[in-house]
Amino acid sequence: MLGVIGPSVVVVGLEEDSLWRLVSALLLLAAQVAALWWVVRRPTTVLGLTLALGVGTWALLPKVSLTGALLAAQFALCVLSALRPARVTRWWLLGALALAPLALVGGGAFGLLAYVLAVTLAWTSGQWRRAQRARLIAETSRAVAEERARIGREVHDVVAHTVSVMVIQAGAAEDVFDVNPEQARQALRAIDDAGRSALGELRLLLNSVQPEPGDDGRRARCGLDQLEELAGPVRAAGITVELAVHGRTADPAAAIDLAGYRIVQEALTNTLRHSVDATEVRVSVSYDAQCVRIVVTDNGRAGARPRRWPGSGRGLLGMRERAALLGGTLEAGPGATGGFEVEAVLPIGFGA
Repeated sequence: MLGVIGPSVVVVGLEEDSLWRLVSALLLLAAQVAALWWVVRRPTTVLGLTLALGVGTWALLPKVSLTGALLAAQFALCVLSALRPARVTRWWLLGALALAPLALVGGGAFGLLAYVLAVTLAWTSGQWRRAQRARLIAETSRAVAEERARIGREVHDVVAHTVSVMVIQAGAAEDVFDVNPEQARQALRAIDDAGRSALGELRLLLNSVQPEPGDDGRRARCGLDQLEELAGPVRAAGITVELAVHGRTADPAAAIDLAGYRIVQEALTNTLRHSVDATEVRVSVSYDAQCVRIVVTDNGRAGARPRRWPGSGRGLLGMRERAALLGGTLEAGPGATGGFEVEAVLPIGFGA
């Protein structure tokens, strides 16, 4: 009788022990999954906890591969690697690899290889994600810097040109206010026109940065077909402006058209502000199959400067930046026959 009962008790005891191990392993697995809820906020703590719980799970169920038992820890290692520098996370990588002998005991050479590859891949994936995020941040910062520079150039061109015209016209109005009221009124009307034009351009600039509700994006833009609008305020200041356009058969790319307009605008502004005794400005725009060539020359008094010199002012620097961004060139300096000359060459093929 005892011989029959004894083996039955042993079998029942083994089944109860296996059931207890299975239930305990499932509880540890549930704890690992629950810990992942905080992996982004506390990746180091979660990684350490999931490693300990994973080893406990494997100890309760040795037939389960170590790679499977530590799956949550591998995920936590990937997140930690993505959030922290490599100099910090590599120590956790080495700590996880230190458990590799357990994989060899439980799964042999294949189990060892699978564990090492899984842990290394988890860490590498995190580093790749970190590098991608760093590159995105760098690209965003560069785009923001370029946009700020573009807005700065646009504001400078609009404000400098308009303010120069307004200052000159205000001075002229004051000089003739008592002796020639009608001429003073003309100067005041020129100031009014210049101010309204500047407000319109600034409104377009602001719309391009932050479109108004219902804006379909088809806003008027400045271009080389609007040179007469640039010449008007300069003529009102008493300077003759000659415009010559050669070879234009079609509209160039929007970037080329705007850059050319701004270059002419800044060159005319420089004539108003800096040219000595200038009474005439010649603006020549020539188109061919390869480029647009813009030449702006005044007849002011020539200085004792070299034929070509790098401008230190914001205006000349801005013009050079515009040309360079489009793959073109710009030179500025005393003209061959006196005065000051600005020459820009912009490639037609840009943006094609």
